[in-house]
Amino acid sequence: MSKSKVTVQLNHAAVGQLLKGGEIQGLLRQYADSVQSAAGDGYESNIIHGKNRCWAEVAPATAHAYYSNLKHNTLLKALGSAKQ
Repeated sequence: MSKSKVTVQLNHAAVGQLLKGGEIQGLLRQYADSVQSAAGDGYESNIIHGKNRCWAEVAPATAHAYYSNLKHNTLLKALGSAKQ
């Protein structure tokens, strides 16, 4: 069996479009919404469009949620329970 070298060249423009595309945003929205619902009331989710990619953010929207998260690690627990 002969060993052959394989080289792969990425199309950086296409990868960038993929990371910013609607399909990825939909997946991020689903995941952020599941984390938000697992965290409970007082949290909000957003999709952020960066220079190279999009990402999801779930953050406390009320003071009660903010202090609850500090004391009980609510978002961290919600992130663990929302894994797919």
